[in-house]
Amino acid sequence: MVESLLRPLIGISLSRETGPDGVARDFVRSTYLHAVQLAGGVPILLANIAESAEALKSCHGLLLTGGGDFDPALYGKEDAGTKWGGVSPERDHTELLLIQTAYALSMPIFGICRGIQALAVAGDGSLIQDIPSGYPSSCLNHSQTEPRAQVTHLVRMEQSSLLKAIMGAQEISVNSFHHQAVMTVPKDWTVTAYAEDGLIEGMERVAYPFGLGVQWHPEDLVDSHPEALQLFVSFVKAARQYQEEKI
Repeated sequence: MVESLLRPLIGISLSRETGPDGVARDFVRSTYLHAVQLAGGVPILLANIAESAEALKSCHGLLLTGGGDFDPALYGKEDAGTKWGGVSPERDHTELLLIQTAYALSMPIFGICRGIQALAVAGDGSLIQDIPSGYPSSCLNHSQTEPRAQVTHLVRMEQSSLLKAIMGAQEISVNSFHHQAVMTVPKDWTVTAYAEDGLIEGMERVAYPFGLGVQWHPEDLVDSHPEALQLFVSFVKAARQYQEEKI
């Protein structure tokens, strides 16, 4: 019991959907929880309310999860009518507040799929609203129909990147479940991974303890792909260091 209390607490953002009964629900896929636990962290769920920013201050890392689309007005674009995953203003504003809070604390932060997009929107970055219509030259299906634990395309990482150091290879195979993508990254971030069609698949925050975003879903691969688990291990390790520095 004592050992579990010493594990770093990882704040996790939640999706929001409104059910047929008209009641909104905050939720997260259990694979995120499994990946954090497997890496040695304790998942803490952060509801889509402003007070979650206060709850985050008791955590040691922030994990931004996948989900629906961002309101394009938040990154200065007109709505192109391509919100396949729906838009939740509550989630949008909560995640942006969580990111701002994490930055102020120099807290480790890891964004997955929508999470990397959230990191772009939180700065002066922007998104491709819909890959099929906004990036028609793509030769890949970024919304795969294969099972979530199956990899379907390659990602190539920059030689000197944190991603390459974590993965131990310059090229890996990943899964893919998105119709939006980062178009431009914030000025304090740098692109460190690309898909074969040139779309951004990874970015890192410059001169920051641990700031990382990936476009694929490593949480679905941790039981079969060691490099996917290593992403969470590295993130939780950074959170543990942050925890120790706070003591």
